[in-house]
Amino acid sequence: MANARGFVAVNEEECKGCDLCVTACPVDVLHLAQHFNTHGYNPSEYDGDGCTGCGVCFYACPEPGALTVFKNWEESRHKYLNPNGEGVTSLTLKDPIKGLAVIEATGEIIALSNFLNLKFAE
Repeated sequence: MANARGFVAVNEEECKGCDLCVTACPVDVLHLAQHFNTHGYNPSEYDGDGCTGCGVCFYACPEPGALTVFKNWEESRHKYLNPNGEGVTSLTLKDPIKGLAVIEATGEIIALSNFLNLKFAE
């Protein structure tokens, strides 16, 4: 994921396999999985590299909670400001499906979703 500027996490149980995100992705890094989720749908999958973090797939998706786009994921994981604003700490992805990460300085598990919780160091 060295060249990726973003990261797409797919909640496979929320995805209905409609293919809208796959079609909308301008860099073609999403595809439908060969396996089924528990609802019988082929969920979307991220190829693992090449995401630009543009969020087009998120906006194309009709299912709330199915996709989470992390903008500048590789860079931001080292520049995440902890919630108290006490300097820079690192952020480690704990569960890409649920969009959970751990703030190393505090040990707190946070949910990253749809650009809202990402804060970048100046």
